[in-house]
Amino acid sequence: MNCKTMKTFSAKEFLNPFLLLLLFFPSFHSLDNTITQENLIKDGDVLVSKDRGNFALGFFSPKNSTNRYLGIWYNKISEQTVVWVANRDTPLYNTSGVLSINNHGNLVLHDVKNRNLNALWSSNASVASSNVSVSAKLLDTGNLVLVNNNNTVLWQSFDHPGNTLLPFMKLGLDRKTGLNRFLTSWKSAKDPGTGNVTYRIDPSGFPQLFLLKDKAAFWRVGSWTGERWSGVPEMTPNFIFTVSYVNNESEVSIMYGVKYPTVFSRMVLDETGHVTRSTWQAREHRWFPIWDGPKEECDNFRRCGSNTNCDPYNADRFVCECLPGFEPRFAREWDLRDGSGGCIRKRNVSTCRSGEGFVRVSRVKVPDTSKARVDNMISVRECRERCLGDCSCAAYASANESSETGCLTWHSDMEDTRTYTQVGQILYVRVDAHELAKYEKHPYGSLGKKGMVAILTITVFMLLFLGFTFVFWFAKARKQGLRRARKYSFRLSFDDSPSLKEFDSAQNSDLPFFDLSSIAAATDNFSTANKLGQGGFGSVYKGLLSNGTTIAVKRLSKYSGQGIEEFKNEVVLISKLQHRNLVKILGCCIQGEEKMLIYEYLPNKSLDSFIFDESKKSQLDWSKRFNIICGISRGMLYLHQDSRLRIIHRDLKASNVLLDSALNPKIADFGMARIFGGDQVEANTNRVVGTYGYMSPEYAMEGQFSIKSDVYSFGVLLLEIVTGRKNSGQYEDITSTNLVGHIWELWREGKTMEIVDQSLGESRCDLEIQRCIQIGLLCAQDYAADRPSMSGVVSMLGSDSTLPTPKQPAFIFKKTNCDSSNPSTGEGMYSVNEVSMTIIEAR
Repeated sequence: MNCKTMKTFSAKEFLNPFLLLLLFFPSFHSLDNTITQENLIKDGDVLVSKDRGNFALGFFSPKNSTNRYLGIWYNKISEQTVVWVANRDTPLYNTSGVLSINNHGNLVLHDVKNRNLNALWSSNASVASSNVSVSAKLLDTGNLVLVNNNNTVLWQSFDHPGNTLLPFMKLGLDRKTGLNRFLTSWKSAKDPGTGNVTYRIDPSGFPQLFLLKDKAAFWRVGSWTGERWSGVPEMTPNFIFTVSYVNNESEVSIMYGVKYPTVFSRMVLDETGHVTRSTWQAREHRWFPIWDGPKEECDNFRRCGSNTNCDPYNADRFVCECLPGFEPRFAREWDLRDGSGGCIRKRNVSTCRSGEGFVRVSRVKVPDTSKARVDNMISVRECRERCLGDCSCAAYASANESSETGCLTWHSDMEDTRTYTQVGQILYVRVDAHELAKYEKHPYGSLGKKGMVAILTITVFMLLFLGFTFVFWFAKARKQGLRRARKYSFRLSFDDSPSLKEFDSAQNSDLPFFDLSSIAAATDNFSTANKLGQGGFGSVYKGLLSNGTTIAVKRLSKYSGQGIEEFKNEVVLISKLQHRNLVKILGCCIQGEEKMLIYEYLPNKSLDSFIFDESKKSQLDWSKRFNIICGISRGMLYLHQDSRLRIIHRDLKASNVLLDSALNPKIADFGMARIFGGDQVEANTNRVVGTYGYMSPEYAMEGQFSIKSDVYSFGVLLLEIVTGRKNSGQYEDITSTNLVGHIWELWREGKTMEIVDQSLGESRCDLEIQRCIQIGLLCAQDYAADRPSMSGVVSMLGSDSTLPTPKQPAFIFKKTNCDSSNPSTGEGMYSVNEVSMTIIEAR
């Protein structure tokens, strides 16, 4: 917020007649929802926004302070959360503050008790005429607006933010008026005065967002890539938010919106220099962070100096590394891990019309673009040709990450480049011919096109010869019962195994490869004592690597139903996914006939070991179960909508949800998962896989699956968590239907609490449980169109909005009292959920 300069007015200019009355009658009370020259706001009055009443305006004191400030806060959140302060640098020292509209049509704040005619704060709006009727209103967005009788906005608090960015509030520069909207921290938690940390867009060059401390760059949040700020990899498209970024002749700005008016979201810049985007979780009564920063060493601006790349993910190596074609400016300091001197172009090399080219540096935040040249009208291919033809061009990149359009070029030192694990842009760095040969990126090198064609031809013939030789050798080795592959390292086995020839190792370049001997040593040669469990695909073992890391090893049996396709599917999928509610893969091992996946070790095993175990289910009280439900829903939403790939899991069940040491859920087993295109919503398969009891009717009966198939499985799992019973289990008190059907009958009779797990005891929250049961029934609807999406489920779990009325769920068939031992009488009387068959299951 930009506090206006205080001005001194005469009593005639400043005070309206009603304010003069207030000087003598301090009990005057303002009750209207609108501030006019007749209606004032004094300390103790609260102006609530119209419609939903989301925000309130009034006087407050920060925690541990007696000073009084005029501010706006959330009206429906139990803990007072201030989002805007008017007089942040001119506090009141008593409770005699009054907010009014003066004769000039401006909002003014003054101290009545001290008869102070100096305004502590004023809107300083430009009002065309003093005769124009002016009023102020607090909108349901949290925006305080000053309008005339034509509803023209003369001034608004959104143009003067403090330390909080609300939805629909712009951040950025109006190039025509010069209005610059940026965040400024408080001085401390008890002093909202203007702090020394700012969060603003720098419009120079290709605009970027910066965090500054004492006016010096501290964190370069980066430039806009078309989907996110380049320095915030977590900022992916989200089901809650809409983002509008504008960069034209009139303005450069960004505005975050929310799709649901019941969602409370904010971005806060605190006094320590930390930015956090969060949403309010009403159930948990806390702000839930979505992304924050800076949080890593490489986030610090120019951590490694010029022409470097900062990579924080390799603990065995200095985080600073020179960009291709560059070397440390000060070798001695560099060896001592002081990278502040940066790097310079290697000596005695030429990068101008001497066979030079570009080396690709992937998944990075591109260098500081304040001095970069920009052309949004050309393609990346054209950008390369332009940069190659200009000897001063040191590097180029696409200006738009998603569409690969637009051109950014750098012609001097490159500052503040860093690496990410999953997302990021591609930077093409200019190198000399010798350096280019090292990276093998040049299409022809110094040999010329004809020489390269000759080499490629010879190489193809050699590969064919080696291929035939290898096939002959392999057939002979198998026939003789040799297992020579066990003598080779993992990488040789990976490259040579004919069953994995088509495996695209480039897709998994980030995935570490483990040698069989190291896994065998970690698991004590796969001893029974280290065995964690067994499923349809093989066994899972606990292991301890030589570096002290505890792992879980999924060892596929050679007789497993999961073949090479399922194994490749799981490796490719889970290595590209990153979410707190998805199990993390650490690597894989393929050697001979051995196929293994190495995961993070989760000490509490799977969810089914708790909720279906009478001796352990009491360890999960209702708050833990609700946290597990919310975590699973967020993980599924990430798979369906927020990840770069749209994933259909197809086998969501209790045994495929693992629990970490804090009982947080992590979805596992992606062997049956399928990747969908961005616009694809459903597909068909002739091979129905999964677990009956969790399979949707359209998938079990017709082989048709979609994101709504996973929603059905989630609904069944939710009901199992609430009841502590299996959907396909047999229970004495459930005699007419399966579990879902029994819950449906109880719901229609208003008796759903009868089926709730008794081990919850006093920890249960009946209203919350009933809401979860209704959500579970909505997810288990017969028709996919009647089920909500996972974004809808997450919204329903996190709000108190009215839920739709469910229809009868799928697979609800009556049983009979026929003797089950007689196959002729029992046939056809059971639901699909109760079919007994051998299926592919998780460990």
